[in-house]
Order: sequence, then C-alpha cells, then structure tokens
Amino acid sequence: MPKRLYARWMERWETDLANRDTNRVERPFEWGFDWLGFVSQNGHPAAEFAAWADEAVADSEAFFRHSPPGRPSLAGRTLSFSSALHTPFEANNTVYAEYFPAAKASGRAVLVIPQWNSDERSHLGLCGLLNRFGISALRLSPAYHHRRKPPELARADYHVSANLGRTVHATRQSVLDARASLDWLESRGYKRLGILGTSLGSCLALLTAAHDGRLKAAAFNHVSMNFGDVVWTGMSCRHIRSALEGRVSQEELNRCWRVISPAAYLEKLAVRKALRSLLVWAPHDTTFRPEYSRQVLEAFERLGMRHRVVALPCGHYTTAKFPFNWWDGLTLARFLSREL
Repeated sequence: MPKRLYARWMERWETDLANRDTNRVERPFEWGFDWLGFVSQNGHPAAEFAAWADEAVADSEAFFRHSPPGRPSLAGRTLSFSSALHTPFEANNTVYAEYFPAAKASGRAVLVIPQWNSDERSHLGLCGLLNRFGISALRLSPAYHHRRKPPELARADYHVSANLGRTVHATRQSVLDARASLDWLESRGYKRLGILGTSLGSCLALLTAAHDGRLKAAAFNHVSMNFGDVVWTGMSCRHIRSALEGRVSQEELNRCWRVISPAAYLEKLAVRKALRSLLVWAPHDTTFRPEYSRQVLEAFERLGMRHRVVALPCGHYTTAKFPFNWWDGLTLARFLSREL
C-alpha cells in the first residue's frame, strides 16, 4: 500500500475508534487551587499556578515522596492498600492492583500501569505474557480507575479533566501509589524491579522512574513531552480542550502542568545511569502526536540515556488492534526480559 494511502487509512481507523466512545462529558473549567492547598491571591491565576508548579518541580523529591502501602491485603490475586494521598471520594482512597507471580521465582517483577480510561481487564493479558518470560507482574489501577471510580462517573474523568488542580492531584496520587506498589513487590523478595506504562500510564511510569532509583528497566509505551500538549492536541481529549479554550492557552496549560510532565524530569531521569529504557511511539498517533513523541526521543538521545526506540506503524487506538497489539506486547516483554 502506498505510504500516503496507508496514512489516510490509518487516520480513518484511528478516528473511527476514537469516536466509538459516546460517554465523554465536557466538564466545566476550574483552576482547582483547592486541590493544591492554596488560594489565588492576585487575580492572575495562570501565573500563580505556573509559579506553584515551578516550586513543586524544584523540590520534586518532596512532591513525589511516598509512604509504604497502608494496611496491604492480598485476596486471591488482588492486592489492596490505603492510598497515602486521600481525596473526598472514598472509592478512590483504596488502591487496587492485580498480582501475577511467575511460576518460577526469578527475583524479577514489573509494575504495569494501563492507559487512561482502561477497563478492569486492561493489561492483564500483558501480565500473563510477562509471566511466560519468567517475570512477575503487578497491574496497578491508577487513581479514579476500575474499582477506584466514584459511582457518579462513567469514565475516569477526575484523573484528566479541565479541573487543572485535580488533574495534578490525581497524577501525583497515582505516582505515590505506584511507588508504594514497588515497596510491596520489594517486600515479597523481588530485587530486580521494572515498570511498564501505556499512554497516561507511560507518563506515570516516567515520573515514577525519575524519582525511584530501585527501577532497573522502564518501558514507556507511547511517549510525549508535555501533559498539556496531549490534552490540547490529542483526539481523545477534544472534550477537555473545548472546556479549556478561551480560559487558558496551550502555553499556559503546559506551564501549569509542568509538574506532571515528563519534560520537567528528563534530566533527573538521565542521572539514573543504571536504568535502561524502551521508548515506543507511533508515527500515526492521533493522541500522543508524533511531533511531541519525537521531542522525547531527541531528549533521550541528547542526554545520553541508555535506551531503545521502537516505532509501531499504527496510531494510538490501533495499538490495541491485531497485529499491532501482538507486536507491541512482544516488544515490551522481550525488552523487560532482557534488561531485568
């Protein structure tokens, strides 16, 4: 198939898959300062938010400092524990993760973080694939996902939305929960730890890896430089951009959300010389747009990080479709098996 024809076909397929979700809700724009613990003082909320974000980045070790899992319990394969960062939504305050121990103990385990709005079965098959490579896996439910979703929600809207402060809070909570999950894996005797994240999970995995030196390997499945760019330009976030436009610009959004963006922590990640990274991206991605993925690839190269790059000839949604899902899964599993 000619290159241009393939690109048009892929874009149509991506658009069709993106439009199948009919339960997206355009929620009102809010600065969400209450989620950050301060009150706007001078009538310039974008500048105030950006200044707060800069301070949080400067002391990110404190911002992402975690606590061990509170009251961990393993029932069948489901791990649960209390989140260190509480919210007004009781369902979200308990962390859940699905545990897949490998048949033979190898001391290797991977924390798996799925995409935004994933369903309860998302990435469980990938965990089983990791088991076939002799690696134990723990699939984390991020904030507001799966059993953590408040009853009034059809989607995990409170993790990424036009409420800027709540989006920061939810991302921070998911990173703290990820680090506590690594504590639990360590308590089970695993010495060689890895992390794998897809889409939003990729962002969470990178923030975690930048602040947790225990990780030996990290697989970032779809990458983008800034959280705000994805929300502003991504096909899956059109309803959020609609609420943002006229209230905040793309540049202001990136400054406010700098504290939860990979761009702010790549130099910190580069210091972790023992970490091996896999960067997966898709040239036909309509959510993590290729120009922003390439920024990450260029930064890893410029900073001299030990990494491998794989480009899947598909888009964001189509990664979950055959044959790209098999291609992606085997690429991720082989990399982690080799590097852990």
